[in-house]
Amino acid sequence: MLKIKVILGSIREGRFGEKPANWIVEKAKAKGLDVELLDLKNYPLPMFAEAQVPAMVSSNYPNEVAKKWAAKIGEADGFIFVTPEYNHGYSSVLKNAIDFIFGEWNKKPAAFVGYGVNGAARAVEQLKMVVNSNLQMIPVPMGVNINSPWGLVNDQGIFDTSSFEKSGDVMLDQLIWLGDALKEARAKTVA
Repeated sequence: MLKIKVILGSIREGRFGEKPANWIVEKAKAKGLDVELLDLKNYPLPMFAEAQVPAMVSSNYPNEVAKKWAAKIGEADGFIFVTPEYNHGYSSVLKNAIDFIFGEWNKKPAAFVGYGVNGAARAVEQLKMVVNSNLQMIPVPMGVNINSPWGLVNDQGIFDTSSFEKSGDVMLDQLIWLGDALKEARAKTVA
């Protein structure tokens, strides 16, 4: 069973991100995945200012919160980033969490659920470049882009996911395929 970490990339008060994060967690569980939601509020990392870059410390991170974060990320076979779009990019707290560690991300697939104006398409495109170029992750081709999501919650607080259920299914199927292939390849590399 693949272990997937869903990373909620916003810590704002009153954030909307919990709704799509909880939706994709339940959808992934229904596909048989071992899923855990990682809320960045629970990993209060300071702004990255360490003397050495994470790739040089081989998981021996000096910051205690970074060690806990690295352990959680290291458990994963793949990731789903749930990201807002702030000023045409993803959040600084998410960038900081990504930058704080290195090897734990490598050779794993990454899927994306974006929400906001234009479905956070610009934020997701930036994230794909970051995770693929240096962190050696493989971005899942299909993503979920939730455009202007605030109108998708009714008076009872129910989140209407009908317009992106299909893209969520396709994204998860691609994540499973890549996750299985990369898990097998990582096992051969270790052996």
